[in-house]
Amino acid sequence: MSENNQLLSKLQSLEERHEDLARRLADPAQIADTNAFRTHSKAYSDLEEVVERFHEYKRILADEEAAREMLRGADEEMRRLAHDEIAALGPKKVALEADLRRLLIPKDPYDDKNVILEVRAGTGGEEAALFAAEIFRMYLRYAEKRRFKVEILDSSHAGQGGLKEATAAIQGRGAFSRLKYESGVHRVQRVPATEASGRIHTSAVTVAVLPEAEEVELKIDEKDLRIDTFCSSGPGGQSVNTTYSAVRITHIPSGLVVSCQDEKSQHKNKAQAMRVLRSRLLDIAQREQAEKRAAARKGMVGSGDRSEKIRTYNFPQGRVSDHRIKLTVHQIHNVMDGDLDEIVDALVTHYEAERLNEEIQA
Repeated sequence: MSENNQLLSKLQSLEERHEDLARRLADPAQIADTNAFRTHSKAYSDLEEVVERFHEYKRILADEEAAREMLRGADEEMRRLAHDEIAALGPKKVALEADLRRLLIPKDPYDDKNVILEVRAGTGGEEAALFAAEIFRMYLRYAEKRRFKVEILDSSHAGQGGLKEATAAIQGRGAFSRLKYESGVHRVQRVPATEASGRIHTSAVTVAVLPEAEEVELKIDEKDLRIDTFCSSGPGGQSVNTTYSAVRITHIPSGLVVSCQDEKSQHKNKAQAMRVLRSRLLDIAQREQAEKRAAARKGMVGSGDRSEKIRTYNFPQGRVSDHRIKLTVHQIHNVMDGDLDEIVDALVTHYEAERLNEEIQA
């Protein structure tokens, strides 16, 4: 079956589902069942836009077929009108097909959420810490260019301006939709400033992009938490104050540990740590669901697995390569300054096409 026929088949099944839901909603027995009525009403509403567009698309197909029939006639004037009609319908049909494909892509419920961004130095020692600081700055600059609001929640510094790890909240409509494919291992290849022989080193940084969980979405029982306080520390581990304002929260059931020390107030550090903890727990729940779905098929699309090497930044050659979509950009300094839209747009297009293909074949 051709891709276009698959699309039509999928749309016809959705149209039938929409009609079935309309009959159910008109059934007095269904109306009396509040829960069933609510469920069917939502499903009906979710399908309404795509079905309306499909009706428009079918009208255009019918008009196009009628015009083609006129082309086979003997009247030259009618053939000319039919030719003009087909030419006018073509762009409308293409635009509607694009709309229908977009509407068929399952919406990620987290796309409009704010983001908790975590960057950690990996293998590579001091060079990895320096690159972690650069990657963290890259995302902050990108957020600034997109007019997202950035709030640094926690950071642990290393020598020479490097970062062991850093956490930030990025707030703005669509923040997660733009950053969700950034999770993974980012590798850098370059000559470190401390390398006297000019030998190229390879280091790595781990990035995690989590949708920020609302308190109402994820309830955490206080009895599942162990909360410790300690003095904040700066580069090299020296204490930067004498009050116990830094907070470490351990979530006992999962073993997750979150620390926050950037605020001077213990109360604020606890609140920030809870934001990160909620988002990590939501991320775990997401991954468990994704693994269950993956058990029914071979691969996990756009999983954002943080053990996966997703991108290499090669400074000697001035290029950035995303290994998932075989994309190479030869403007590494622009990318490091936050010009990420070319890469992000390509990733979004790639994974939306995969999700659409899965949806059509489902």
